[in-house]
Amino acid sequence: MRILVVEDEKRLANTLCELLSRNRYTADAAYDGESGLDCALTGIYDAVILDIMMPGKDGFQVIRELRKAGVSTPVLLLSARSEIQDKVHGLDCGADYYLTKPFDTGELLACLRALMRRGEDITPEALSFHGLTLDLSSCQLSYRKRQIRLSAKEFEIMRLLLLSRDAVVSKETLLLKAWGYDSSAVDNHVEVYVSFLRKKLSHLGCPVTIESARRLGYYLKAPEQ
Repeated sequence: MRILVVEDEKRLANTLCELLSRNRYTADAAYDGESGLDCALTGIYDAVILDIMMPGKDGFQVIRELRKAGVSTPVLLLSARSEIQDKVHGLDCGADYYLTKPFDTGELLACLRALMRRGEDITPEALSFHGLTLDLSSCQLSYRKRQIRLSAKEFEIMRLLLLSRDAVVSKETLLLKAWGYDSSAVDNHVEVYVSFLRKKLSHLGCPVTIESARRLGYYLKAPEQ
């Protein structure tokens, strides 16, 4: 899952990204409100951690513009401002939670998990399709009694395919979600990782296949009954 951190204190932003990476998230950082808003508007993020006091656009402005644009991505406001009126204002602007600095990393991660469960409305522990199961906490893909661990990009691609089930997921969506908005990755990168996943499905003895929709993307195909 991909998280956007919008924080003008670069050391804190990078520390948060490292924390998220250690907990199996993919994290990108933006260091001001303008670039943070541009990134969040792409819709590729599963959640946004947003500071309030930033140059240019502050966190309140960013979240108002996100909601006005119809972006429903869960937002966790993070701020040193602990006054009740600031919390009320942040939630009224469209934030899902307000956490004050300094914060406990355990609480931050717990809030993030809760926001994403609420925002995606999916089973929080695993995704399944005709016996193929992806454990969202361990990144393990399994079929019957066999299992194999996926890399971060393999995991994200398989997660998106399982969420869409037998509907096509475009290459553009896979690129944005797995590699990020500013990445130089191209279609060939998706093809390489899909090839890896196909080999792993074969290793598991799973009859579910990843099929190509020409010039569109990929989808999961159920075994013949």
